[in-house]
Amino acid sequence: MTDWVEVMQADDLPEGTLKKSSLAGQHILLVKSQGTIYALVNRCPHLGCFLHKGKLHGYKLTCPCHDWTFDLRDGTFLSAPEIRIPVFQVKVENDSIFINLGGK
Repeated sequence: MTDWVEVMQADDLPEGTLKKSSLAGQHILLVKSQGTIYALVNRCPHLGCFLHKGKLHGYKLTCPCHDWTFDLRDGTFLSAPEIRIPVFQVKVENDSIFINLGGK
């Protein structure tokens, strides 16, 4: 089952930015890195800090609270790959960004 939801216009997400959104009671982080848009849960699994306040370096996202670093592409914590941030499927249609809330 898929549940695609429109989040924002693609033009509102410049390259290298971290944007927060809230959909269906979930905190979502949207990131455009190297031309690709990613969507993840906007909470660090360590202490629940909001990741939109973190730092982005290519595909690496660093939590603002304790410097845990994750790969945007699959949510993997780089120091312990068994820990992950849930990610969402993303598509762009008619210049709108959609995420699949049912497809984590």
